[in-house]
Amino acid sequence: MKDAQLADIYKEQLFLQYARIGKCLSSERRLEILNLLSNGSKAVETLAHQSGMSFANVSRHLQVLLEANLVKFTKKGTYVIYSLANPLVAEFLMSLWKISEHQLSDVPRLKQNIYEQYKNVRTISKKDVLKRMKTGSILVLDIRPKDEYETEHIEGAVSVPMEELDGYLQTLPQNTEIAAYCRGPYCVFTTQAVEQMQKKGFKAYRIEEGVYEWRTS
Repeated sequence: MKDAQLADIYKEQLFLQYARIGKCLSSERRLEILNLLSNGSKAVETLAHQSGMSFANVSRHLQVLLEANLVKFTKKGTYVIYSLANPLVAEFLMSLWKISEHQLSDVPRLKQNIYEQYKNVRTISKKDVLKRMKTGSILVLDIRPKDEYETEHIEGAVSVPMEELDGYLQTLPQNTEIAAYCRGPYCVFTTQAVEQMQKKGFKAYRIEEGVYEWRTS
């Protein structure tokens, strides 16, 4: 076989392998599952609850992700716990979000449309948060589920999942200043939490970064 033919065969087979990843990621539901797993390992039941999908649908999508080696699993008693197969998968997801925001006009438009519903919610920069954390003049809340907080969180942040926020706020002095974060720039939960805190009279801010963005910025 000639060198040119060998090169063509190699190239074709190589791009077929790349296409396996591309085909796997062509489902918005599988992207959502990967996004959830980028915040920590989760049981199938948890993925179903947090994504709003049925157990059966989540299981089918996980099988496709397994075949592409994008996720892995372990067993803990009767539960099957899934996680990203490699930190590179999380890095790829972050790159995909950035490319989409830069190249697809609908992405920033969708983001703008949702945040226009919360015009009174203010954002605070990482620099200002770090400065004020050093002086103890601001409280940082992680409003993600506790399992995600336990996997990784911003140093000094307190875990207060959304469903516990009301009760927690009742324990704080009214003059407490708060900054909250969730799963990153596209997570609406942070904005909703900050609005909730503002309505109760607290001076509250939204941190746009999630844990990954905070760590890598």
